Amino acid sequence: MPRIASAKALESYRKEQKKLRPENQRFLAICAGTGCKAYGSDKVVAAFAEELKKAGLSDEVKIRATGCHGFCERGTLVVFQPEGILYQRVQPDAVPDIVERTIKNGEIIEDHLYDDPSTGEKYKYEKDIPFYKHQNRLILGMNGHIDPCSIDDYIALDGYSALVKAFDIGPDKVLEEVKASTLRGRGGGGFPAGRKWETCRNVASDKRYVICNADEGDPGAFMDRSILEGNPHSVIEGMIIGALTIGSDEGYVYVRHEYPLAVERLGIALQQAREKGFLGENILGTGLNFDIKINRGGGAFVCGESTALMASIEGKVGEPRAKHIHTVVSGLNDKPSNLNNVETWANVPLIVKKGAKWYTSIGTKGSPGTKIFSLVGKVNNTGLVEAPMGMTLRQVIYDVGGGIPGGKEFKAVQTGGPSGGCLPKEKLDLPVDFDTLWEEGSMMGSGGMIVMDERNCMVDVAKYFLGFLKFESCGKCTTCREGVKRLHELVTDVTEGKGTMETLELIQQLCDTVEVGSLCALGQTAVNPVRSTLKLFREEYEAHVKDHKCPAAVCKELITYTIDEEVCTGCLVCGKRCPQDAILGTKKKPHTIVQEKCIKCGICEDVCKYDSVRVA
Repeated sequence: MPRIASAKALESYRKEQKKLRPENQRFLAICAGTGCKAYGSDKVVAAFAEELKKAGLSDEVKIRATGCHGFCERGTLVVFQPEGILYQRVQPDAVPDIVERTIKNGEIIEDHLYDDPSTGEKYKYEKDIPFYKHQNRLILGMNGHIDPCSIDDYIALDGYSALVKAFDIGPDKVLEEVKASTLRGRGGGGFPAGRKWETCRNVASDKRYVICNADEGDPGAFMDRSILEGNPHSVIEGMIIGALTIGSDEGYVYVRHEYPLAVERLGIALQQAREKGFLGENILGTGLNFDIKINRGGGAFVCGESTALMASIEGKVGEPRAKHIHTVVSGLNDKPSNLNNVETWANVPLIVKKGAKWYTSIGTKGSPGTKIFSLVGKVNNTGLVEAPMGMTLRQVIYDVGGGIPGGKEFKAVQTGGPSGGCLPKEKLDLPVDFDTLWEEGSMMGSGGMIVMDERNCMVDVAKYFLGFLKFESCGKCTTCREGVKRLHELVTDVTEGKGTMETLELIQQLCDTVEVGSLCALGQTAVNPVRSTLKLFREEYEAHVKDHKCPAAVCKELITYTIDEEVCTGCLVCGKRCPQDAILGTKKKPHTIVQEKCIKCGICEDVCKYDSVRVA
């Protein structure tokens, strides 16, 4: 790879790459993110390569194994460019037919098109599918157009042009733009990035660090992972701009151990950036020296907290410290350290390139730009959603997410990961932004959004998140270590019918104590799932303690499985599948469940075709 030594040389190289990738170039964008890889996208890529070669079309139709397209519910995804036709749930055995009928003869195979679960309407073009139509994919948009292992793809689509502009206007002007954009940190805190940068650069020091937080530990969250897998150079470019602005020569990406594909592709991107001259000494002939190292975490959720993260990079136990001195003043190795998360860094090149005025025209006044959410749970279209700030929960869940499957009723949505709150259907029209969610007892967090329907027990949900946080507490402060554990015990008592009304009052009091007395945000916000469900779904808690019933029929100690003899056909399926041999009955005769043997696993209900199993 030739090293690019100046901005002029970069523009010359960019023109060459654009010529190699004309706008009318036919190519297949095949999702090769972690989700689609699990569906077998590697085999789909190999099958297309083989069939195109057989058909003599390898030179005419290119293949790009891309990052995540977002529509994870429908993988493996294949987009025919430049037309933008989307085929979903493609398997390797379908490839020969697709090459013959669609690529060679231009025929659209309807079986591969997305069909809306609500209307049954089929969609030919990716841009028309409601899941994509209502999004504004500023950060994720490039994922479906570039090979994340090719820096030339990124350069051809104007990659590193924001860096050139940053050098041209200088660090003072860059800082002004970032401050004027009012970009808020996407890692959960929502702190203005420009203010953080300014504080860091103004500290008198001979050394400063630029750090990217990719320790994405929230259950169900995979936004940062997908950016690193699909477009790592956007993060690298943002970090270089940050280094120029605050005066840093050393950077780190702290990435969780469970992200091997993200680490692999980021490593390739960093090496390519060094070879091209975007990292290392005298970047683009400007005199800036800056490089980035990868530091892999050990799986501790608490290391997403800034001080614990930096302690981990130093080789110490990953536990937080009191923040009477902030990390922008004394962070990694006691030097000023500027920490932003993956999505925040990916926003920086867009702001520098297009300007703060453009950026603030998107979203809301207090929360400009877009936010990426991992939309999961009881929703038809699960995956990554990038929406402008201010879009309502209803729009995200119904317009983008396609509503609740199986005709079930929406019950709640949990935002902000394990430290967020649960919002009921009465809050569906709330705009999604940092301040509104916080005022409602929840939070933006890193962007997790878990949808629940009528079959979810909110007490059980609170117990689940407390169980997660109980084990993820570093144990440094007693309030968090013992308080979250005790909260989990109390909520467990409620789910098992052992709680009383006094238990509910004790839970509320302990929430207040844990919030006030915990050292870091893990303990301070661990109470949110409990407090929000206790406040907004109190009748459900009271049903558990007063009536010893679980209205959602989830908590095992409070439910009983029976078979409706009027409906049961005696097909024997449930008896064969029961792991405890708890179902008695002969063929074509109604069955019964022996309660002493039943472990309430729910398999009988799942396998019954006639809806004869009752849970109460």
